Amino acid sequence: MSLRVALLTYRGKKNCGGQGVYIRHLSREFVAMGHYVEVISGPPYPVVDPGVHLVRAPALDLYAEPNPFRTPSLAELRRLPDWIEFAGMRSGRFTEPLAFSLRVRHYLATRDFDVVHDNQSLGYGLLGLGKPVLATVHHPVAIDSGLKPGSERWYSFTRMQNRVARQLPLTLTVSTASRDEIVSRMGVRASAVRVTPLSADTMFRPGKPVPGRIVCVASSHDPIKGLRYLLAAFKEVRRDCELVVIGRSEPAPGVKFVSNLPDEEYAALIASAEILCVPSLFEGFSLPAAEAMACGVPLVATTGGALPEVIGDAGILVPPANAAALTQAMTELLDNPARRAQLGQRGLARAGQLSWRRTAEETVACYQELLSC
Repeated sequence: MSLRVALLTYRGKKNCGGQGVYIRHLSREFVAMGHYVEVISGPPYPVVDPGVHLVRAPALDLYAEPNPFRTPSLAELRRLPDWIEFAGMRSGRFTEPLAFSLRVRHYLATRDFDVVHDNQSLGYGLLGLGKPVLATVHHPVAIDSGLKPGSERWYSFTRMQNRVARQLPLTLTVSTASRDEIVSRMGVRASAVRVTPLSADTMFRPGKPVPGRIVCVASSHDPIKGLRYLLAAFKEVRRDCELVVIGRSEPAPGVKFVSNLPDEEYAALIASAEILCVPSLFEGFSLPAAEAMACGVPLVATTGGALPEVIGDAGILVPPANAAALTQAMTELLDNPARRAQLGQRGLARAGQLSWRRTAEETVACYQELLSC
């Protein structure tokens, strides 16, 4: 049965994180399966594939460069969501998810969809729509807020998200580790959570590793990614290697930072690594780990969150927030080509069990479960 699906994401650009990647690949596979899909997104807007209809929800976008925290004109403050977004910015609260949900609510009231699938905005506007609604939670945002002391006001929106998630009939997530955190931190019933793992795109394939190259996908503004522990660890690794970080940070000796890479360059850089390092304190899934495995690149990662279930035996796992352990693991792999090759082959095997089509099929099964209730 062909379905009419509304996929909601309050920020859809892939550079905003794995959620944008999720929306793009999921919507593409839905269309390939014969479903009608509208991606309804706030700015920065996503790239979508042919056949996917993109609806650009308006927003003030008050944190955007080159003029973040700007004061909008009175002409821009036309509706309640505009005032909510502006007042939130001025008071140090993040109200984009709430404002987005209210704007989208107005749009959805005039459209006929079989399923409304929210991508972790979880705003009050989702409630009482009169349509079947479910949501994906990649991991509870409360995990991030706990790593940023003094940020309680900014993260106050998580209370709204918890309340909304508890009222939805189904919540999707990407790993059993995230499922357990959603149940314990958000109070969602375990029986209402379904796990649909992610995958790497088909453009990720084995390449020719650059000797001594270590790659990491992380930014220092996001403490949960654990970049500071990797930077400390890299200082103790042998000198004939390089660290390339795909993300933003303050300059560090001997470390190259790159960002906003085209998809092909990003995939080529992952494939060029002798080691991909994931130093995160918690991961709901870790797309970079899946991408590295698809390239046959061995991993050094922590045991934070879902990393053990995603990586399995395709890498060396160490405790989170432990620079010395990262140093030891990276040194061990750099010095042992046979071990790298063994882990790379295991990664290829694990990556072969994942696909975005499988993710889409499992998601559609959840839609059908929702519609049969």
